[in-house]
Amino acid sequence: MSQNTFDLVVIGSGMGGLVSGVLFAKEGYKVCVLERNKQIGGNLQTYARNKVIFDSGVHYVGGLGEGQNLNQIFRYLNIMDKIKIHKMDQDVVDAIMFAHEPGKVYRHAQGYDRFIQNLVEDFPEEESAIRKYCEEIKRICSKFPLYNLRVGEPFEKNSVLEIDTKTYIESITSNKKLQNVLGGSNLLYAGEAYKTPLYVHALIINSYIESSYRFKDGGSQIARLLAKEIRDRGGEVKTRKEVINIVETHGKGEYVECANGERYYGKIFISNVHPAKTLDMAQSSLIKKVYRNRIQNLENSISTFMVNVVLKKKSFPYKNHNVYYFQKDDVWSAIHYSPDEWPSGFALFYSTRSDQDEWADGITLMTYMRYEEVKPWNSTFNTVTNEKNRGVEYEKFKEKKAKILIDYVSRVFPGIKENMVSYYVATPLTLRDYIGTDDGSLYGITKDYRDPLKTFISPRTKISNLFLTGQNLNMHGVLGVTMSAIVTSAEIFGMDYLLNKIRNA
Repeated sequence: MSQNTFDLVVIGSGMGGLVSGVLFAKEGYKVCVLERNKQIGGNLQTYARNKVIFDSGVHYVGGLGEGQNLNQIFRYLNIMDKIKIHKMDQDVVDAIMFAHEPGKVYRHAQGYDRFIQNLVEDFPEEESAIRKYCEEIKRICSKFPLYNLRVGEPFEKNSVLEIDTKTYIESITSNKKLQNVLGGSNLLYAGEAYKTPLYVHALIINSYIESSYRFKDGGSQIARLLAKEIRDRGGEVKTRKEVINIVETHGKGEYVECANGERYYGKIFISNVHPAKTLDMAQSSLIKKVYRNRIQNLENSISTFMVNVVLKKKSFPYKNHNVYYFQKDDVWSAIHYSPDEWPSGFALFYSTRSDQDEWADGITLMTYMRYEEVKPWNSTFNTVTNEKNRGVEYEKFKEKKAKILIDYVSRVFPGIKENMVSYYVATPLTLRDYIGTDDGSLYGITKDYRDPLKTFISPRTKISNLFLTGQNLNMHGVLGVTMSAIVTSAEIFGMDYLLNKIRNA
């Protein structure tokens, strides 16, 4: 028998793949995780410039407070007491700002009482609407059993799927400013007016209201700790192993083939890459054309343009919160920017280090960018950290866009430009190559309240031992992807069994 034979082979080392790997390893399965890049972690990846650590995708996380859902799961995965985290400001986690109100900050706080109190200070006539909003967020979250680490009926959540976020917010208040403030962190989930389901907004917002943390020295520590758990239990995590084929015989996956010709045999296979790319690798007649077409035609969410800025020492104050800034008094319009109005808003995240003091050493500026803007370089690929092989025109494009964004942010936060040491740019192409989506989509498959079940993808495939996981199944983000790994693993172990172990960790 080949030495490359395992109980479980996982394709892709993003959060979903690694969590799945640990869940199986804890049950005694011999696990192998295959990653095409030289760094594991997908959206958890970090990189250092001038000794400043920047996150590629995960800038803060919710639900890590004692007894909360992600805390309990991380405890079962044996990483909760090992991760280095920094609790964000209780009074303001997300500062919502608008161009026509210079200096004014609307505060999204931790804890529902404080969240309500802050908003009532700014909108004293709207207290009943604010309280109604918070109760609805909690009610919706209660309808998702797994979110609450309990087993429930599959139809429980059906009653809250078919309403969109913007319509709901408009139904509780006619105050346009409050409507925008309540939706003001929608860059977290690529929110679209009259399209994004309210449950998406609720599950994410509730998590951050419950508790909000940054990772000291970046989110890649989660990937490293999960990989260590797999290895400590006899498994393997291999990098630079690009899977190109999933080979099926007699209705079951037999092995995966890598670009270098290596084969990895398994009893079970889990793919953490996009479902459409998984189907491309699995050229089996068992997977019908109608299903392939359905998955291929699902709409991927928008991508982003990020500028990671290294700052001069002790030049720019560190803030223990994030900023969401909008050019227009309409927080939903930023995603549909026109080229001459780009950027129509941005998010600003501060890098957090182990010895954090009152000064920032790095910030990340993030705004939406459609993949079509980088389409001219679609045929160029990178799996290493420099992007110079995309050519001179691409470098000019990055420089031009970075200058526009930095100039824009500098008008809001004077001093950034003058106190920059250097900056580094990530475009939708960067995200495509390091995260593994065809178009750099950062938020997974787009959800639409008008057809909610269309975007719920089963972890099962027609190949009986091939399963799917990752941000495209249910929700994106650390919590959403962790939940998807539980859903996938429960296909083998049973949801009752898994959740009982997690709750009692």
